Amino acid sequence: MVSTQEQFEQVQAVKKSINTASENLKNQALLAMADHLLAATEEILAANALDMETANGKISDVMLDRLYLDEGRIEAMATGIREVVALPDPIGEILETNHLENGLVITKKRVAMGVIGIIYESRPNVTSDAAALAIKSGNAVVLRSGKDAYQTAHAIVTALKKGLETTAIHPEVIQLVEDTSRESSYAMMKAKGYLDLLIPRGGAGLINAVVENAIVPVIETGTGIVHVYVDKDADEDKALSIINNAKTSRPSVCNSMEVLLVHEDKAASFLPRLEQVLVKERKEASLEPVQFRLDEKANQYISGKPAEAQDFDTEFLDYILALKVVSSLEEAVEHIETHSTHHSDAIVTENQDAASYFTEQVDSAAVYVNASTRFTDGGQFGLGCEMGISTQKLHARGPMGLKELTSYKYVVTGDGQIRE
Repeated sequence: MVSTQEQFEQVQAVKKSINTASENLKNQALLAMADHLLAATEEILAANALDMETANGKISDVMLDRLYLDEGRIEAMATGIREVVALPDPIGEILETNHLENGLVITKKRVAMGVIGIIYESRPNVTSDAAALAIKSGNAVVLRSGKDAYQTAHAIVTALKKGLETTAIHPEVIQLVEDTSRESSYAMMKAKGYLDLLIPRGGAGLINAVVENAIVPVIETGTGIVHVYVDKDADEDKALSIINNAKTSRPSVCNSMEVLLVHEDKAASFLPRLEQVLVKERKEASLEPVQFRLDEKANQYISGKPAEAQDFDTEFLDYILALKVVSSLEEAVEHIETHSTHHSDAIVTENQDAASYFTEQVDSAAVYVNASTRFTDGGQFGLGCEMGISTQKLHARGPMGLKELTSYKYVVTGDGQIRE
């Protein structure tokens, strides 16, 4: 097994082949990566079957779904890579040009970060998404997959590297950390001089560990304690559709809703309808019903377990929904600002004043009016695939696409000027 330190040194030795690559060369590489990914479908599925077998019984069903691959999901991964090809290359973009009185011309130019590290858990598509975005933005990338998904990630990276071998870009600009112990994660956190940026993608435990221990620059991709607020002026049919999608379409992802707030004027009419859709109809269709965690007011209208305080601060990533009845729009906003992770939060209302108040007062990376929070995604936002959802405010916020993986430098051109 190659040590993590040796992999850092290896990627440093070859990074210039991608940092300085032309747009045409990078696009050729991406197309080759997509082609070789599809060509390796059989090998990737075999590796994924091993990971699934090992993980079965050790992680929840919704987490198993995150790990699982089939031909359709591999095709979607290849499509995601090809979609990145169509995006404008951010590298070399001139951000500003200033002509000084002394004749100096100062140009602010977008450049690659250099080497980006990603620590992530059991989502194989992150492997291809991260590699594609890194290549297009001119960066080498060090991938550290979760142990549960390592065999799958290794098969994917092997295919992507075979694609790079057909181009002038060195295949080792994509590295998959071979050591799946915690030591390799900490090595990435301490890799000053080797990693220019570290991005954690996963649960609260992983993200907090990276933020607390890293000495390299970090972009915090937050957990998603996502709220939907049903206002007193909400269209109930619209609200039911949005909530059903936000909670049940894929509960294991960070943009799925975890907390529902309902105005007390709507509770008596709306909550029984919600129970019908999320519980009774799902049972009738042999689908897993949503389990409610109810505050005292909500418990008057529908059945569920009494909510405990921590339920409003938990990213369930499962068919569980914390539910609270509030007396006003202001109370809803106050609750969100107190408990939200500032990822994605939504209001359902036909009242424009209420919508404006909500979008101004809720300080989250994505704030929705009358739409599902499941749209917080790089692909859905027109960024191609994404490197993660940033919940911080410095450098990047929200879905991170190509521009969020770049920095800039100043190019100063003169004609012999000296400073007096």
